Amino acid sequence: MSAARATVKSPSAEFAIRPMQRSELPSRTITLARFLIGKVIVHDLPAGRLSGRIVETEAYPPGDPAGHHFRGPTPRIRSMYLAQGHVYVFFNYGAHFMLNVVSEPPGTAAAILIRALEPLDGIELMQHHRGATRLLDLTRGPGRLAAAFRIDRRHDGLDLCAPGPLWLGAIAASAGAIAKTVRIGITRAAERPLRFYERGNPFVSGPKRLLLPAPPRKKASSELK
Repeated sequence: MSAARATVKSPSAEFAIRPMQRSELPSRTITLARFLIGKVIVHDLPAGRLSGRIVETEAYPPGDPAGHHFRGPTPRIRSMYLAQGHVYVFFNYGAHFMLNVVSEPPGTAAAILIRALEPLDGIELMQHHRGATRLLDLTRGPGRLAAAFRIDRRHDGLDLCAPGPLWLGAIAASAGAIAKTVRIGITRAAERPLRFYERGNPFVSGPKRLLLPAPPRKKASSELK
């Protein structure tokens, strides 16, 4: 997808957004993280509708040392044990809320971080929420998108597959080529390629590590002596 897409004000006017059912979601975290690329987050507010295409995700599967669930259940992560399609929201470093989609059957904790959206509906409202006018500054990155969409801890535990103001949708337009690479901003299990993104989309948040690192070069026998 070209950078010119970033200048379009309301692509969703051309595509009907239909609510997604839980039965449509793949049953495992990593598969779901890839599946969500190209799907749509919708937040219906009194001031108007906000929507955006998901263009970047990070998977945190069961048993992942980098996940909040690694050390077991706590009150803060109770929503991670709900059925897939529910919302898990956490406050990162005391500065930004982060939107996650619960990704396993009830009782098994795992989630997918929504890292970036491509704005569709409600761009002027997003600009007001963010105090920014540049389109690329609105939803490129998990903290920015949560602020633009007015998502906070009040939304923790909501069901994205049930009627309500915050929901998961799909449009007829298919996603572009999907690539994967390592996750951003973690130290544990940092080498695992569990970040998925739409290749070439200008709203992807992590340009520095978009390509998987090449495997280490094997030393020739003469170099080992």
